[in-house]
Amino acid sequence: MLFVVLLFPAGFAGWAVGHYTSLGSSTTTVVHTVTFGGTSAATTTSAATTTSAATTTSAATTTASGGGGNVAAGQAVFAANGCASCHTFQPANATGTIGPNLDTAPTSDAKADGNMDLTAFIKESIANPDAYIAKGPYSKGIMPTTFGKSLTPKQLNDLVAFIASGQSG
Repeated sequence: MLFVVLLFPAGFAGWAVGHYTSLGSSTTTVVHTVTFGGTSAATTTSAATTTSAATTTSAATTTASGGGGNVAAGQAVFAANGCASCHTFQPANATGTIGPNLDTAPTSDAKADGNMDLTAFIKESIANPDAYIAKGPYSKGIMPTTFGKSLTPKQLNDLVAFIASGQSG
């Protein structure tokens, strides 16, 4: 638990330093191709430097199974928030065993929770983790309930897209 508590501020500090030191950098283009479920979706991020100290970023989003979020950005959110310490999730090379296995649980639990839409279920499970408790040795209060407030709406959508991208069905 201490690891998770220390990882979040360290990840935020790294993001803040990288974000603010990159202002005024040269134009770059990064293209990520993510393959899931036999389909391929590309995300493109472009950063353009202006004459002021502001940087403009536009991102094409992956919508094939992510509800509008960016899969690659979601992977970074997953890593920065210590999700791997509690969850197994093959796309992130995560092997945590405290929380449900994200390779299989979201799809089966969404069906068990009134056949809920997968992306809506994943989003609710992050923002309000006590709304549905997965079958097994899990109980209320295991997953932090702060992610709904600590993540921006964009970060939450990106994280949902990343987790949804690893589902098979």
